[in-house]
Amino acid sequence: MNATIKDFLAFLDGSNSRFHASLEIRNRLEAAGFVALPETKPFKLKKGGKYYICRQDTAVLAFIMGSEAIAKSGVNLAASHIDYPSLKLKLDSVRSDKGIVRYGVEVYSGTDVNGGGIMHTWTDRELSVAGKVLVKNKQGYESKFVDLTSPVAVIPNIAIHLNREVNKGFQYNRQTHLQAILSVKESSSNPLLELVAGKLKVKAEQIIDSELYLYDPTPAALVGIEGEMVCAKGLDNLAMTHAILTALIAANQPKQTVMGVFYDHEEIGSQTPQGAMSSLLGEVLERLCLTQSAAREDYYLTLRNSFMISADMAHAYHPSYPEKYDPDYSPYMNKGIVIKLNANHRYASTSESSARFISLCEAAKVPYQKFLIRSDMPCGSTVGPIVAAQLGMETVDIGNPIWAMHSIRETGGTLDHLHLVAALTEYYK
Repeated sequence: MNATIKDFLAFLDGSNSRFHASLEIRNRLEAAGFVALPETKPFKLKKGGKYYICRQDTAVLAFIMGSEAIAKSGVNLAASHIDYPSLKLKLDSVRSDKGIVRYGVEVYSGTDVNGGGIMHTWTDRELSVAGKVLVKNKQGYESKFVDLTSPVAVIPNIAIHLNREVNKGFQYNRQTHLQAILSVKESSSNPLLELVAGKLKVKAEQIIDSELYLYDPTPAALVGIEGEMVCAKGLDNLAMTHAILTALIAANQPKQTVMGVFYDHEEIGSQTPQGAMSSLLGEVLERLCLTQSAAREDYYLTLRNSFMISADMAHAYHPSYPEKYDPDYSPYMNKGIVIKLNANHRYASTSESSARFISLCEAAKVPYQKFLIRSDMPCGSTVGPIVAAQLGMETVDIGNPIWAMHSIRETGGTLDHLHLVAALTEYYK
């Protein structure tokens, strides 16, 4: 198996929540010599230095300082997001009814923002639990990441004999139909809390709050006659995250400062301290400028001389649903990176930024495609238009084509991932 694809599958399997995705990113950065910068202390940077910032346990921004002044050459940056649709457990909603222990869930995915999740894909399959808890200690509390790894829950359908409309467009009630069942053994305690506490080797009463999510523990896998497809949870947008990270780590003594931004909360609108609407990128870019010059003008010059690739997955042509695609702008799996276009600027691509990305693909000798949503359908969006509007930065929206976006398991092309790594490696040279 190709080493990059092998690492990609390992990254997907280690990212069982957005907290763990962040940890996977940081572990790889530190192994490559990147140094953590606390946002609460002054930045002390040197040319060629490798650094990263983590905000609120999730969003990560990593960069390598170039040999040229940042105001002169700007920054070559690429951005993605590390979150994906999932079900957040309501830990205090535990109920035991005739011996059936169940928990309510919240759907993590903004239905009015980026389409929401495909709910029926969460039913009738083994589920595990991962996320973050706050644990009380002598100093107050500390946050701990936890991953149960083993299947502990299921969201079962009712038999078709009792719901004969299930194949006719049945809509799941998120409050009642998506409850996670963890046991059919009577319990007077909170068994999930006990499991988490046991995993962390603390007492259940020490856990004062939680952000725990269900996930599919089935490992990422190559499928197809020649392993030409990847099937896994969270390809949207862990695939783009891994590609950016891989290329950034491979960068060696760049003249231009290079950067990767891995936002959180894109699926719910980005309007959080870790999201694309936050101050994260603007603050860091200004602080980088201040390490070289006290002139405010240099910050604006940096923005104008910078370029951003917004990388988020695209919709692959699906032969069973040809009516859902514009016939002239239908990307095919393993046929190249997709440049995403929209007249209403739901994507940030312009003719100029698209041309620049096409030149990059040609230099890297990788193919590219273009995508437009049908004119009679609404278009999704990415972090690209948000950052482009906030900072006035020239931006292109790109991605790799996948099937079943926002399903519990998505399918993408193996070759497409290698194409994007190659293009981004060229970008960061």
